[in-house]
Amino acid sequence: MDSWVPLFDIFLNSPCPETEATHWLNQSFNASSTPTITTNSLLSLLSKPTNAVLTDSSSSQTKRIMWIQTLPNSIQYRVLSFLTLEHRRFCGKNLAKLARNVLNEAEGLDLWVTKAAHQLLDKVSEPNYEWVSCLNLDSEEERFENEFESLPDWLKDEASANGSLLPWLPISRDELNSHMPIDTYNEHGNSFMDVKQDEEENTNDVMREVNAVYDHINSETKEMAASFKTRVLTFESASKSVCLANEIRKLCMERGADSLTILGLIEPWKADDENASILVSNLLNGSDDELGWPSHVLCSVVLPKLLVLEEPASRVLVTSTLEYCKLHQRATVYALLFPLILRKEGINKAISDVITRIIKECLHSAHISSFCHTLLCGERKFMCLPCHLCLISHELVWTESLFNLLQNILNHNVHLTQDSVDKVVHKIRESAGRFSKSLKFGNLVLCLVNKCGPLLKPYKLLLIEAIEGTHTLVTKSILSKLDTL
Repeated sequence: MDSWVPLFDIFLNSPCPETEATHWLNQSFNASSTPTITTNSLLSLLSKPTNAVLTDSSSSQTKRIMWIQTLPNSIQYRVLSFLTLEHRRFCGKNLAKLARNVLNEAEGLDLWVTKAAHQLLDKVSEPNYEWVSCLNLDSEEERFENEFESLPDWLKDEASANGSLLPWLPISRDELNSHMPIDTYNEHGNSFMDVKQDEEENTNDVMREVNAVYDHINSETKEMAASFKTRVLTFESASKSVCLANEIRKLCMERGADSLTILGLIEPWKADDENASILVSNLLNGSDDELGWPSHVLCSVVLPKLLVLEEPASRVLVTSTLEYCKLHQRATVYALLFPLILRKEGINKAISDVITRIIKECLHSAHISSFCHTLLCGERKFMCLPCHLCLISHELVWTESLFNLLQNILNHNVHLTQDSVDKVVHKIRESAGRFSKSLKFGNLVLCLVNKCGPLLKPYKLLLIEAIEGTHTLVTKSILSKLDTL
């Protein structure tokens, strides 16, 4: 326990505990004199059973709880947020078990502790796609353990070269592809659930596969979808739009795995903003699968409208989108935020304003930090209809509006990881010449220095060299701040 005291002192007193805790953990791992500091030992401490005496006005009783639950609520929240940010360092099975045990104490559990535990559980849980249910795979606990102790990806690729997808999955690549909906993609345009595809595959190939998916839908369903498509384009009254939403939801729920395909046939994104807002507000079905129906609604109704946004979004559309995103945070990230930010032409001011509101009003700061880490450092997986894939780029397109968005995120007291800061610094060095007179670029750099100063010390001289070539109202302020690092 003594070896962990400095870490919990950070959680207790630091204004940015997640970042400082990560830095402390890195230093401790590098110090050979502290062999007791491991990720497993931290989780063992947090999960350690402890007797607590609960008293009220008339009696007292002893209850068995985890050690983390003896901490103040604010510290529990900070610890769980830290585990969410650094989840890749820990065993997913143990993290999931810790989060579930915290949530099992539903009575009297603090709101923010509950949110942090849910976010941790979401982060280490995999989407439960329906098509996998027919396969005889390992239990969830075995999956987490295998994931944590598995071979590196490059060895898995070698192991799969014999024709089977994976040694433990007795199904060929072609057989698997024939059962998979083509609706979700990573930053390279590949299916979110798909294996590595030929690099020369283009959007036309994807569209041919989608047409094949459409072909298996029966004529009755196609006729109903065509009827709904016509009604979507004509707004008669709010009550009729609500009825239309209910009919669309019923049809999609009856067809199950084909719901996104059906929405693609209906083309609800072509509705005017008022009609679209009514559809979004009423296309709820209580689904717990964030990457299922909620994502389908966002990427078929809202995303296409925002991808082509040039003027400020209408209040009615933004309001309904925010309410939906508050209920489905994970779907918001994969079906709205990632594809929007990866827009092929880069985001503009109108899109940046919408993204800023979604991030500030719908996501928790720890969730935003994790989102930024994936955006800047990880594989950007997203969901969209194939017909909109041509509007989305493989890489981030850096524009003044993106600089402004990142500044808004930093001003929202979001703590970036060291890896995220490294990527931003690299892009600042690359962009300094191109945006030498851009005030938005300068404001981002100034904000980064103010918010992430300790993480910028290794880059002090590189940043000074880059900023000396800029000519904005804040250039002198940035250089003055960098001098004090």
